[in-house]
Amino acid sequence: MIEITPSGQACGATVRGIDLSQPLAPEDVASIREAWLQHHVLSFPDQRMTDDDLERYTLAFGGFGNDPFIAPIPGREHIIAVERQADETSPLFAENWHSDWSFQAQPPSGTCLYGIEIPPIGGDTLFANQHAALEAMSDKQRARIDGLMAIHSAKRAYAPDGFYGEGDKAKRSMDIRPSREAEAVQRHPLVRKHPETGREGLFSCFGYIIGIDGMDDAEAIPLLLELYQWQGREQFQYRHRWQSDMLLMWDNRSLLHAATGGYDGHHRLLHRTTIAASGA
Repeated sequence: MIEITPSGQACGATVRGIDLSQPLAPEDVASIREAWLQHHVLSFPDQRMTDDDLERYTLAFGGFGNDPFIAPIPGREHIIAVERQADETSPLFAENWHSDWSFQAQPPSGTCLYGIEIPPIGGDTLFANQHAALEAMSDKQRARIDGLMAIHSAKRAYAPDGFYGEGDKAKRSMDIRPSREAEAVQRHPLVRKHPETGREGLFSCFGYIIGIDGMDDAEAIPLLLELYQWQGREQFQYRHRWQSDMLLMWDNRSLLHAATGGYDGHHRLLHRTTIAASGA
């Protein structure tokens, strides 16, 4: 029987009583989805999963998302390795708040990340509940952002002149492939309803958001930076501590997340898939 234990923080729950190395019954998929929508990020400890298991689990909740700019692992189309060698000196990957691939026309509904080699210290993943961030705003704060359309792009990260572009000379374990395609833009409402629950929340943040439609950058960038500081406040956070053989599943439609370091001298390896947008 599935047992769900809330984290006691702004989001997050631990799920036990199910074996993810086996196909899921429809009623188990329904129970997990209900918990996912309620808690936004679920952890499944003590799961011995192969890449086949990870792909099967992902498909139980939708199709595979499109993962650009990072090459998949050999022999797979939809799994990428989130990896850092013990002696790696490159800047930490994904250490700023973001929602995965929010610059796409149909961003992935969720992300699955499976811990294979986990250091004994550091490497926590932070999550920030964007329903809570919106609901905690004053009427004055809310009035400044209601109705705004955010401009999203991957160019600051994955364009040839972006953070992971040609100037990123440090050797990385991850096979990141910058492209001019990262310069494309996509618009999404800054405040939007969750497509499954209907609950309003903030969507994505400065970084993948590069501007606001119809607003000069001189006004938009300070607003986005102020909002970024609000979105990641500790009161909205859940700090996830990893274990080997643990699967984590989160909702990109309701959360921001960010990587943390603190494990220099230790190898870290996780395998990741994304879940396609509902109806994609």
